[in-house]
Amino acid sequence: GGGKILSGGIDARTMEKPRRFFGAARNAEGGGSLTIIATALIDTGSRMDEIIFQEFKGTGNTEILLDRELFNRRIFPCINIPLSGTRKEEKIYDPEELPKIVKLRRALAAVDKVQAMELVLGRLSKFPTNADFLKSF
Repeated sequence: GGGKILSGGIDARTMEKPRRFFGAARNAEGGGSLTIIATALIDTGSRMDEIIFQEFKGTGNTEILLDRELFNRRIFPCINIPLSGTRKEEKIYDPEELPKIVKLRRALAAVDKVQAMELVLGRLSKFPTNADFLKSF
């Protein structure tokens, strides 16, 4: 007893071990890094699932949202591009490619998720490399 209770009635102590585990990716000995991939099932109707998701949302560097509608239409990868992304992407992309990536993201945000993925897949298949694909923007 005596633990802090999060919204929804979850004892905050139940989140300590997962939080420490996910924090290990940032605290690797010698300044290295560790990639940890975690998944969360959302929109299940379960309040508990939503609370746990909200507790950890935003703790990672990258979020990839898999989309049920894209999956049901058999459009793979079933990634909701406008809702997926990487923090501090300016640190990982080539400075010449970043403006093109931003332009592409803006264009994809203007259409629905199905059209966005179909556009990317259709156009990507015409180029031998991602760099060539980005040069087309």
